[in-house]
Amino acid sequence: MEPETYRIEIEPDVGSASFSGTVSIDVMVHEPVGELVLNAAELAISDVEVWPEGGGVIGCAVTFNDEMEQVMFRPSAALPTGPCTVSCRFTGNLNDKLRGFYRSTYTDAAGETHTIATTQFESVDARRAFPCWDEPDRKAVFEITLIIDRDVEAFSNSPIIEKVRVGDKNRVKFSPTMKMSTYLVALIVGHLETSKTVDVGGVPLRVVFTPGKRGLANFALDVGAFALRFFTDYFNIPYPGEKVDLVAIPDFAAGAMENLGCITFRDTALLIDPANAARAELERVADVIAHELAHMWFGDLVTMGWWEGIWLNEAFATFMETLCVDAFRPSWDRWVGFAPTRDAALGIDGLHATRPIEYPVGPPKEAEGMFDLLTYEKGCSVLRMLEQHIGADVFRDGVRMYLKAHAYGNTVTNDLWDALESASGAPVRDVMNTFILQGGHPLVSLSGRTLSQQPFAFGPVPSGTTSSIGDTWNVPVAVRALTDDGRPGAPTRNLVLDGKPVELGEADHGLAVVNAEGWGVFRVGYEPEHRTALAAHLPQLTPLERSNLFTDTWATTLAGHSALLEFLQLASKLGLEPEPTPWVPVGASLMLCRRFVTEEDLPELRSAVAGLIGPLHAHLGFDAHKGEGDRTPTLRSLAIHLMGTVGADQSVRAEAARRFDASPIGGGNDDPIPADIESATLAVVAQLVRPDDYEALLARYRSAATPQEELRSLIALSTFPDVELSLRTFDLALSEVRSQNGFVVISSLLANRVSGQAIWQRMTESWDFMLERFPKNAHSRMIESISTLCADAAFAAGVIGFLNDHPLASGPRRVTQSIERLGVNVEFAARERDHLGESLRAVTSTLQNS
Repeated sequence: MEPETYRIEIEPDVGSASFSGTVSIDVMVHEPVGELVLNAAELAISDVEVWPEGGGVIGCAVTFNDEMEQVMFRPSAALPTGPCTVSCRFTGNLNDKLRGFYRSTYTDAAGETHTIATTQFESVDARRAFPCWDEPDRKAVFEITLIIDRDVEAFSNSPIIEKVRVGDKNRVKFSPTMKMSTYLVALIVGHLETSKTVDVGGVPLRVVFTPGKRGLANFALDVGAFALRFFTDYFNIPYPGEKVDLVAIPDFAAGAMENLGCITFRDTALLIDPANAARAELERVADVIAHELAHMWFGDLVTMGWWEGIWLNEAFATFMETLCVDAFRPSWDRWVGFAPTRDAALGIDGLHATRPIEYPVGPPKEAEGMFDLLTYEKGCSVLRMLEQHIGADVFRDGVRMYLKAHAYGNTVTNDLWDALESASGAPVRDVMNTFILQGGHPLVSLSGRTLSQQPFAFGPVPSGTTSSIGDTWNVPVAVRALTDDGRPGAPTRNLVLDGKPVELGEADHGLAVVNAEGWGVFRVGYEPEHRTALAAHLPQLTPLERSNLFTDTWATTLAGHSALLEFLQLASKLGLEPEPTPWVPVGASLMLCRRFVTEEDLPELRSAVAGLIGPLHAHLGFDAHKGEGDRTPTLRSLAIHLMGTVGADQSVRAEAARRFDASPIGGGNDDPIPADIESATLAVVAQLVRPDDYEALLARYRSAATPQEELRSLIALSTFPDVELSLRTFDLALSEVRSQNGFVVISSLLANRVSGQAIWQRMTESWDFMLERFPKNAHSRMIESISTLCADAAFAAGVIGFLNDHPLASGPRRVTQSIERLGVNVEFAARERDHLGESLRAVTSTLQNS
């Protein structure tokens, strides 16, 4: 049985938080059937009728299977093969759980609260709005009609084709959609405004927002117009919808959702004032808009057949997002900036609780665990590796072939490999399946002139568990050589490393750089002397090669392959390195040391921070320099943060406090703190725990002019190293703060070095309330920062025991990963604590003598 067209009419009533409607579904029956099984959840259904083609109306009995979220329609006579139409009435509640058909609220400039009725259906929540076959491969056309109050607006996937008055309501009818999956349907009703309409090659593009935010929409229009043109050209396929609305929703659980033609976003991912935003915040908005627009082709036009293939949607959209934004703002070096995110994905993938990018999914709820770093960022990384391996033009040609062959249909991973192999003539699946169908990634080691691989893991398999890390990969490896004076040596050699070691040979003479250009999805292990030699030639390495040298060394340090001292000695070679990405693991190592350093060794840690970061901060200062690169502000912010928090540098703290006091946040009359350094400055000021600063930040949070200012202030409230203030912020997260942000605040509080243990205790006391308040997809993310609770092994054991005794229904694998990461950090602290002071003194001495 196959649905072909849905005709849906829904009337939301925000006053009673309910909705009612009818649905009529044209269905093709392929063989006689006595029962129709649809999906429905939290709906009351009545007046079910079936009209077989050429026959009369047949009534149906209705039964529910609540556990399977199914409704069964049993007609009084079996349905013959051929077309038929199924119809029913239904009612439901506009919930406050940020899924299905739900309500979102905002307060206008006059202090009046308004409610929006909006939807979020991925992955399986269309069934909470209307009875349907709620599976990605049951594509159909949707004809939507909304009955709304006359003073509100309505939006859906297609343009409005009719708007008529019916009593005291408006009846708004939208044009039929293309053939698509149920999870892409969008319904939005509320007091909303729209930007100007931009014509992008015949496609009308708008931004939709709550009143008063018009001035925050222009950047999104610029990015959206660029991305639509970019993807139309790259895919060589016209945009598949009739229009694009980018809609900012005040309460939204995810970052955004790729509903065809009616893309929904949380405010911070769409609305922004470039004059008062950090570069990283602008990049984030550009990323999300590009990601969602890429989905219009990769996800909406061509859709995975079942949820194990969700990586086909999300990894590819992440890849295309990065490719697009790199073209939109070349000075942002987006592929270089992607490196820390890629490393975060490998940080999960090095745990035994990792998973394959693609794995079998049974009931759709099992797909919830796939919306993570492994799907998005690791998936993107392996696609980038493949693109660089076979060539960008060849890769693009294969993608075009894939999309044209499967337009309006559904696919499995092998369909993509078929197209890429046809375009390239290369055995694509032989390489990619080893990265997609097994968890983990390899450690590619260079010993002498011999390359070999082994599975990378941060530690042994935890007791009572099994490892999801694979055995052997077919690894595309690029190797280039530097001569003794740092000049390029032999040409880059490209090879596929399987389970057998490879000798580089005499042709590859010189200092070898493994993972040349930095695209490979693996760690590199060098012998200490080789690593030290590479550090002496950092300017001759590309930005990604430098980044990988430090992230890989930090990963192998955490894994116990080398000592912290070796990593810090490597970090001492960075000097005034201008690219932020190599500094990220250095900052991570220093902040982790701050977690478990003894009071006796604390001065040594601060001296090491001053030696490693001090020259960089002295060079960059607090203020931007004329002509500096677009990525320099990110590095400046990191230097301020490390110097003022871990380093407790008095001059940095004094300058941060001065700027805070002079800014509008602190009650001063000077210009605002520059957005690029505001978060770092606020974090440094919080360390002082001055009497009025918390109240000033709370007031700023409540009156923020932009979504970004609101979020910066909110996170700053969680950084005060004071238990009482932290618990006050915890209470705010459970009450005043929107649920979409509350769990983020709690995660940040959990990482508070001073208050983390107290916050965990409060979390255990409030466990059931938190699970009820926050969206289901946030439950496992809320506890990810437990990995920072590593200073006290006994306390960490208690945290693990509680989580084992209180399993989460949503995202259980993510919880297991967080527990394992905590264990890795506890082991690292135990391994390094006793000689941490000695290691820190040694690196400080090296810096002083250099």
